[in-house]
Amino acid sequence: MQRVSFYDQISKNKRNSVLLVIPITAMVVGLLYLIGYLFAPELAFLMVLFGLFWMAMQAMISYQYGDRAVLSVMKAKPADPVKHVYLINTVEGLSLAAGIPPPKVYVIESEEINAFAVGRDPQHAAVGVTTGALENLNRVELEGVIGHEISHIRNYDIRFMMMIAVFVGFAAILSYLLLRGAFFAGGSRRRDERGGGMAALLILMGLILAVIAPIATRLVQAMISRQREYLADASAVELTRYPEGLASALEKIMNKNSGKMEVSEAISHLFFTDPKRSPLDNLFTTHPPLAERIRRLRQM
Repeated sequence: MQRVSFYDQISKNKRNSVLLVIPITAMVVGLLYLIGYLFAPELAFLMVLFGLFWMAMQAMISYQYGDRAVLSVMKAKPADPVKHVYLINTVEGLSLAAGIPPPKVYVIESEEINAFAVGRDPQHAAVGVTTGALENLNRVELEGVIGHEISHIRNYDIRFMMMIAVFVGFAAILSYLLLRGAFFAGGSRRRDERGGGMAALLILMGLILAVIAPIATRLVQAMISRQREYLADASAVELTRYPEGLASALEKIMNKNSGKMEVSEAISHLFFTDPKRSPLDNLFTTHPPLAERIRRLRQM
């Protein structure tokens, strides 16, 4: 089997993630322009600027308070300095290797083997681990999982995915507004007033974009998230220098987890593996197949 450098994997996944942002950005800008054109053609450009500003404000709110909300929803409790001393030491040691401040450590009551990371930057971050992971993973497996979460923090994945989530949510809102505008705000009247086939063509393009944008942006979001998971796997190997530990942890998850954690779909992408399986996972899952992650790890 041909070996693959984890440095090559890291570079490839970073590049793919950035490239996938382009279609989401293009769809959002296109929707903004078409809404402006439909309601006030002379202000279409200003509509784009206003929409991007509003989206930035939404991102700032999520940036400031998103981590507290996730910890509260998951009922995460601070790790006990005595009972969970090995977990805390592992987080501190891998954080030192990654060159970031140690994040706060939390424990979640769940039989599932899982973990997550939250925080707007390495200085304001937290790692949560389920009791199932603590009970079922051995030392090197737990190090691999923690290394994965530490890598998410070091790579600013949480901030990156938060930005993508805001784009996707905004695209859904804009699609709704565009459809409403076309059917109820006088789209046909505007065609008559402007008297051009180009106007009709733009409105038709807007309707098509409004229908496909929410689905397309969700698909791209899932693709970006999967690239960041591969990136965190490769970065974890860089920290631990032992890909088999992480691969073995994924095998245990594949054999044991039922995928029925009480987790909202809005935050499921934060977890080490998909905490809640659904019939739409093949299309919109934010995590790569476990078997593929294991295969890539064992090539390193």
